[in-house]
Amino acid sequence: MIPVTKAYLPNKAKYQAYVNDIYGRGWLTNRGVLVQELERRLAEYLGVKHLICVANGSLALQLAYKALDLKGEVITTPFSFAATVSTIAWEGLRPVFGDIDPNSYNLDPCNIEPLITEKTSALVPVHVFGNPCKAEEIKIIAEENNLKVIYDAAHAFGVEYKDQNILNYGDISTVSFHSTKIFHSIEGGALITNDDDLAKKIRTQINFGISGSGEINLVGTNAKMNEFEAAMGLCVLDEIDLITNQRKEICKTYQETLGDLVTFQSWNKDSQNNYAYAPVLFKSEEELLRVNAALNIKHIFARRYFYPSLDTLSYLQSEQVLTTSRDISKRILCLPLYSGLAVQEQKIIVDTIKKNL
Repeated sequence: MIPVTKAYLPNKAKYQAYVNDIYGRGWLTNRGVLVQELERRLAEYLGVKHLICVANGSLALQLAYKALDLKGEVITTPFSFAATVSTIAWEGLRPVFGDIDPNSYNLDPCNIEPLITEKTSALVPVHVFGNPCKAEEIKIIAEENNLKVIYDAAHAFGVEYKDQNILNYGDISTVSFHSTKIFHSIEGGALITNDDDLAKKIRTQINFGISGSGEINLVGTNAKMNEFEAAMGLCVLDEIDLITNQRKEICKTYQETLGDLVTFQSWNKDSQNNYAYAPVLFKSEEELLRVNAALNIKHIFARRYFYPSLDTLSYLQSEQVLTTSRDISKRILCLPLYSGLAVQEQKIIVDTIKKNL
C-alpha cells in the first residue's frame, strides 16, 4: 500500500536515549526539560520570539481565540481542513467565509472587506499547503478595521517569506506538529507571537489558568505537551533538512512528469515551497474520480484535500456559496508525499495518472 503520507520516524537509538533520560528524571509533563529545550530550539530555528508548545494544533487555535478575547464573527477561508472552522464554532464564534484565489488557493484579500461588520472581531487566514498569504494586504485591512489576525499556519513549518519566517505575521500564528506533518512530535502544536504579554497569558492558559506564582488568574485548560512528544520533536528537528530535501525531490518529479496534464498551485513569489504537500488540480471532478479510482485499484491512496468546501458543512448552517472554493475542492487531489517513497513507487503513481488522463 502507498498512503498519501507516512509519519517520519527518526533515529531510534537517539529517541531511546531521550526516553531513558525521561525515566531517570521521572518528569513526564508540566513543561519538562525536553519541552523547554524543544521550544528554545524551534524558536531559534524558525527565527521567532515566543513559541509555546501545546498538545495539538486544534488546541493552539482555540487558545489563540481565547487569548485575544474574540467575540462575534470571524472571517476565514472555506478551503482548509475542518479543524480551522470547527475550532471557531467550538469557541462559540461564527465563521464568515471569504472566497479564495483560484491560483494560490488562499483567502483572497479582495474578498475580506465586504464581509466586515460591527460583529467582526478577527481574521483567520490559512497558509494553504504552506503557501504564504498576502500578509501585507491582510495586515492593512486588519489595522484599518481594528481586527485581530490569527494565522492558521498548520502547513507552513519552516516557510520563509520576505527574509523572515511567515510565522512572525499576525497577532498569533499557530502550527500543528501532528505525526503526518513535515515536522512532528507525534501529536502537538504551538502558538507563535511577538507580544510578551500575550505569550505570558497563553502560558497561563495552557496550565489551567494557573500563573507561575501559583495564582489562578484566568480561565484555563490543560493543553501542555508531554516529554515523550518533545523527545520525538527534538529527534525530528535534527533531521529536518534531510526530510525537506527528500520531499523536494518527490515534488520535483511530480512537477516534471505531470506538468502538462494537471495544474499545480501558484506559489507566493516572495517565498519558497516547504514541500509539505503535493496537490494537483484536474480539469474536472470526473477526471479526478477516474484517476483516484485507478490509483486505489493499485492500493495507492491519494487524498482529496480539501474536500468538501467548508461552506457546505451542514452544522454551520451557512447560507454563503463560495463558488471558487467549491470548484477547486472538487478538482484537487494530494498525491503521496513522504520520506521513504521509493522512486519506483512514484513511477507507478505517475504512470497510473498518465494512463487515465
